[in-house]
Amino acid sequence: MQATASVLELNNIEVFYNKSVQALRGLSLRVEQGQIVALLGSNGAGKSTTLKAISALLALENGELTDGRIRFDGKPVSQKRPHELVRAGLFHVMEGRRVFEDLTVEENLVAATYALNGRQGLKPDFELVYEYFPRLYERRHGLAGYLSGGEQQMLAIGRALIAKPKLILLDEPSLGLAPLLVENIFQIIARINAEQGVSMLLVEQNASIALAISHYGYIMEMGKIVTDGSAGFLANDPDVREFYLGVGSGGEAKSFKNIKHYKRRKRWLS
Repeated sequence: MQATASVLELNNIEVFYNKSVQALRGLSLRVEQGQIVALLGSNGAGKSTTLKAISALLALENGELTDGRIRFDGKPVSQKRPHELVRAGLFHVMEGRRVFEDLTVEENLVAATYALNGRQGLKPDFELVYEYFPRLYERRHGLAGYLSGGEQQMLAIGRALIAKPKLILLDEPSLGLAPLLVENIFQIIARINAEQGVSMLLVEQNASIALAISHYGYIMEMGKIVTDGSAGFLANDPDVREFYLGVGSGGEAKSFKNIKHYKRRKRWLS
């Protein structure tokens, strides 16, 4: 049986900020073609740094990839610049809904078409974006700065779709959104993956909803992977349920106050 091809591979990467603060410590992971992979962990674990290492944005924050290898679509990309990666089919939807607030919705989508430069035969599909996000069609002539937080998140994902990516990096798409809107956006993310075949690496604090739409997951602590497995396995693992989904062994919600889980389960750091 032929193994599934990987669209992304990270092998023992290490990242330092300001040449002194180590953020990633020998981190390895992979994203298989057509899969959604969740990258979970507490604040400060290194999740966003991992995405920035992949998309070559570390230098903007005095960060540096000092060791290890990153391969995208079968090719080493550690020396690539951000715009080169975007044109190769890697799109990073950053935390905080980064849109051009002084441009209209439609102008934001047009701006994303730069990613198609030099990619023969690819044309922007605005109708596809509006099919997934009908609200954006209704607001297409309005300034992006006047959109709600949920609408701006839709626009950020819509800009990624315009770029015809092979892989989308999603950083905290639920941040600051109401629960019902979070559910709606994650349903659309799952649809895009299933219908367009776009692979995704998803960083998300809401571990429960992330695992619900993912095929595989990794959990980070202190800059390295401490456990991984299929989404179903992680969702049912007692430690993951207690420390990341907030559910104890009896099904009751847990309080995390004064708990340091890596002391309770030493194997997390093995």
